[in-house]
Amino acid sequence: MRRTLSDGALSLVAHVRTDRKRVSPNAVITHTPPLAAPRRPALAAPATIPPQYPLKDFFRHPDQTRFSLSEDGSWLAFMRPVSVDGQPPRMNIFVQRLEGAAPMGEARSITRETARDISSYVWKGSSTILYAKDFGGDENFHILAVDMRSGSTVDLTPYENCRAYISDPLADDPDHILLAHNNRDPKIFDIYRVNPHSGVSHLVGLNPGNVISWQTDHAGKLRVALTLDGLNCAVLYRDAEEQPFRTIIATDYRTSIKPVLFTFDNRQLYAISNRGRDTKALVCIDPANPDTEEILFNPHEVDVSNVGYSRLRRVLTSVTYETDKLQRRFLDAQTEDLYRRLADRLHGYQLALHSDTRDETKFIVSTYNDRTPGTRYLYDVTTDELRKLADIKPGLPESDMAPMRPIRFQSRDGLALHGYLTLPLGRREQDLPVIVHPHGGPWSRDSWGYDSQVQFLANRGFAVLQVNFRGSTGYGRKFWEAGFGQWGLSMQDDITDGVRWLIAQGIADPKRIGIYGASYGGYATLAGVTFTPDLYAAAVDYVGISNMFTFMASTPPYWKPMLERLYDMVGHPEKDKDRLVRTSPALHVDRIKTPLFIAQGAKDPRVNKAESDQVVQALRKRGVEVDYMVKDDEGHGFRNEENSLEFYEAMEKFFARHLISGPDIEV
Repeated sequence: MRRTLSDGALSLVAHVRTDRKRVSPNAVITHTPPLAAPRRPALAAPATIPPQYPLKDFFRHPDQTRFSLSEDGSWLAFMRPVSVDGQPPRMNIFVQRLEGAAPMGEARSITRETARDISSYVWKGSSTILYAKDFGGDENFHILAVDMRSGSTVDLTPYENCRAYISDPLADDPDHILLAHNNRDPKIFDIYRVNPHSGVSHLVGLNPGNVISWQTDHAGKLRVALTLDGLNCAVLYRDAEEQPFRTIIATDYRTSIKPVLFTFDNRQLYAISNRGRDTKALVCIDPANPDTEEILFNPHEVDVSNVGYSRLRRVLTSVTYETDKLQRRFLDAQTEDLYRRLADRLHGYQLALHSDTRDETKFIVSTYNDRTPGTRYLYDVTTDELRKLADIKPGLPESDMAPMRPIRFQSRDGLALHGYLTLPLGRREQDLPVIVHPHGGPWSRDSWGYDSQVQFLANRGFAVLQVNFRGSTGYGRKFWEAGFGQWGLSMQDDITDGVRWLIAQGIADPKRIGIYGASYGGYATLAGVTFTPDLYAAAVDYVGISNMFTFMASTPPYWKPMLERLYDMVGHPEKDKDRLVRTSPALHVDRIKTPLFIAQGAKDPRVNKAESDQVVQALRKRGVEVDYMVKDDEGHGFRNEENSLEFYEAMEKFFARHLISGPDIEV
């Protein structure tokens, strides 16, 4: 319960129906029955169109969010937007005293960031908070420690052009944490034992140049390393921190073996692995016999994604995996009972436990579904008190938001594809304007749940289509590998086939289809208007890749150890030159005729601004309509609230101008 460990995909540029059928005789895809998401009767679609809610209600920062408990349960921390010295509001950290489950007195700010929002934070014990911040979107995150009582702040990584992250907060060591950073060599990350109060640092894990991940045991000792050499991976292990590492498993990178934690006697490894299987399972590996895996749980059709455990009771608690929705398999009766008791009181919502105390008697509980980001609660196990802390978006009634329906269809080459369809409420499910919204990554996936962008577009009268195209993660190795070398090709065809499926269903108006995506989704947007120029009537590219060659050449230095893998998954700039030329939208702007809106951060370390400049200049030279928004204080996506609001306001006007028409649609 205390920690949840994720098997997330490597993100390159990370980080978004009806029974009546009208099938075109020229449809290029085979239809399978769509999967309808269950609806709660109390939230049935209204007979009339719901009101248009202010754009700010969808995209402004919540008044309170990201709640977390101190180790001893005497303090509650959360983030809140606050204006410091007249600057625009930024997300800063507040703390408030707790008595039982009741917040007491006024919350007070312990940080005063003015340039950018704080990225994330964690407690260190019960008096120190560690948080991450970057500068102008450059993604060179520093880790800072703030003393809750004195307010003094120490930058634990005060280096130029350095990227850092917390490797292990060392819960049992009050005076140290483990930090990883690339100050010694920008291409790789070493591990340091750091005093968060003084900033004094000692090197404990020297990266020889090929380590891409480290793992500690339950005593905080560095005992596992994952290496990547070209296309080959290895799991390195040692019995004690003072001993040298030895290779216990060697494989190719397509076989995933990710240790997530030691067994509680510190002798074996729990791992998420697809060795010898298509899907990832939770396994146990004995370093003395590493070629054998004990399978603890395998969902078979999809990958295991997370493993939960209790530090206090020294047991695994749950495994999560994702089909159309998040699924949880309990491994511990006490945890299952806790979730059951909470579910009995919070009907109709997905539940997640985000934070707990060291004695596991208090928990932060999150609720959500596809129509709301939900509410945050504090639950006291000893008293069975469930106290509401905050609604995340109180200005958006759940009943006026649109259901997110899981869908399934087949690609032109027979591959089963999954995704989600969100239809605007109060409108006929016929001939609707549609926004196709491909996800970023591309090695990630869209998931069922609340999405501000999707709900905003649906509130404005658009249907929103999200396709987990081949290469998306979570569906097993074969589906992931099916996307290799297929940027702009079959990956793009999957999105196109989803659009044609929606047209064949009679839901989409073929003359009013737009596409909008960020990062890889921005690439898919540009590829869509370049290689299927008659399909889309408007397009919004948000920090998207346009030139495969400049993208490969301008990757951050810490991507360098993974370049061979990137070349294998996407394409080599020399060996695959012809294919990369063929699939780079910037090299085929003469084909683009769709009105386009491009948004770019000037300090983006992943997608160089020159790429977007190149496309805009070429289109304007040809007289194609293109709006261009550049923010000098942003990187790979806009984090500052004023910039984000400006972007969505411009996007709304752009799509309204090009896609909305007809008396039954209001803008």
